[in-house]
Amino acid sequence: MPEHWYREAVVYCCDVETFQDSNGDGVGDFPGLTSRLDYLARLGITCLWLNPIHPTPNRDDGYDVADFYAVDPRLGTLGDFAELLHEAGNRGIRVIIDLVVNHTSDQHPWFQSARKSPDSPYRDWYLWSDKEPEDRYEGMVFPGEQNETWTYDRTAKAWYYHRFYNFMPDLNTANPEVKDEIKRIAAFWVQLGVAGFRMDAAPFVIEASPQQPKDFTFLTDLRSHLQWRQGDSVILAEANVGADEVGEYFGDAGGSANRLHMLFDFALNARLMLALARGDAEPVIDALRDTPKLPEGAQWATFLRNHDEVDLSKLTAEQRADVFAEFGPEKEMQLYDRGIRRRMAPMLGGDRRRIELAYAMQFSLRGSPVIRYGEELGMGEDLSLTGRDAIRTPMQWSPGANAGFSGGKDLVRPVIEQGEYGYPHVNVVSQQQNPRSLLSWFERMIRTLRQCPEVGLGACSVVDVPMPRHVLAHQADQPDRGAMVFLHNLADEDVTVDLSSLGKYAEYPYELLADKDYPPVDDSLSTISLAGYGYRWIRLRDSHGRHTGGQTTRGGLA
Repeated sequence: MPEHWYREAVVYCCDVETFQDSNGDGVGDFPGLTSRLDYLARLGITCLWLNPIHPTPNRDDGYDVADFYAVDPRLGTLGDFAELLHEAGNRGIRVIIDLVVNHTSDQHPWFQSARKSPDSPYRDWYLWSDKEPEDRYEGMVFPGEQNETWTYDRTAKAWYYHRFYNFMPDLNTANPEVKDEIKRIAAFWVQLGVAGFRMDAAPFVIEASPQQPKDFTFLTDLRSHLQWRQGDSVILAEANVGADEVGEYFGDAGGSANRLHMLFDFALNARLMLALARGDAEPVIDALRDTPKLPEGAQWATFLRNHDEVDLSKLTAEQRADVFAEFGPEKEMQLYDRGIRRRMAPMLGGDRRRIELAYAMQFSLRGSPVIRYGEELGMGEDLSLTGRDAIRTPMQWSPGANAGFSGGKDLVRPVIEQGEYGYPHVNVVSQQQNPRSLLSWFERMIRTLRQCPEVGLGACSVVDVPMPRHVLAHQADQPDRGAMVFLHNLADEDVTVDLSSLGKYAEYPYELLADKDYPPVDDSLSTISLAGYGYRWIRLRDSHGRHTGGQTTRGGLA
């Protein structure tokens, strides 16, 4: 159904300012992004998620918003944005944008008015204290970069609250006027044609301060408000919360899916990283078995890398140490004592087999996959840049000057030029000409995924048969769509597995995707070989309960 399009979406996360510059000023822009839509369509993505696009002092990569009803003039005009939406729609690509409404920039007119007078109509849109708060030094989101969560403003003669940096004061979302304004902001952009939003810091949006309870009913109100404007609009939220609380973000106690449509699956992400670091499938198995049951229509968004650091905060100290040792052993690779500021390819040592394995595993797990720009090329990071900027370098389009990103001299961030991940070696042009490249593999893998609606729409379960610890075997079943089984080997040793217990559910099973050429799948499923770091996607039955033919898609190194 159209209103559930997000359950079969492939989402591509893109920062406009680092994707493609069209006018040579060194900053990516809407016309540049529009010119690259054919690339995205060829890749197979169906939803484009844009990081903040609003006017900003740009002290936190655009997350310090100064005007929610306009676009950053560095990126183009509102007309340019409308043209982007139009051209994306022509290619079957929906566009969602960041909704950053937990806070504003301290340069926002609302805050500037609020600080000047207690009688300002915007004074109560923020959180103030006449006395120094006792919790002034508690609850920092960015430890090591923040010293406090309350800052004294001499003009206001009061302290204001900010969970993030002191130049991003929190909005008082317990104020009904603020709630109404958030709904107006969202409705404005939906009216312009966006398909929905990625809600930043969702728990803080519904919790004005740690002393107040979370107001989940606001999520219900916001969804209702949006869907009266655009019935198939979607809210994908960032909420790294425990399993006991997840359900409340999706729907009410009655089981209705009347709040958020989608949540990023941070718990699965951390377990995937642990599994890849240890070469052990058990963490992923545990994550899948511990997944709370979602209400009908709700969906997970799976990911390996996004625009932030790899967040390991929900792992134990021992587990976190194992991931750090494997993927971020040097202090400069780590961030906030809980994360890793690297891209996936260098984390996996540039090993093509492991990169394919990691993404084949992510894309086959329940939910809708999200991929960060440049991951399809195997781009690297620049650790000389500050904090999260290390993984926010310009897209590498060609081996030409500035990686084909810009004809300017003063770039928004430097392109990666040196080493094995430099643009002379890692770029779109070179990989599009090579059918065995990582980019070509991603195109084939995503094309294959879109033939497997069971992944997004069906039930996901672990295949409960004796299996080496380093092998993940899971199923995706959808009664009216078919059934799949997926095998992923997290170790560098060949294995043979027995899935004969699934034979009674199979009708002419055949392979859709694999890392290499394997013998045809036997109907009994009793002897299935799997290479080191290998993977196999096998269709057990299709929607008609019969073999429909098809050719196996091989890994790029086959």
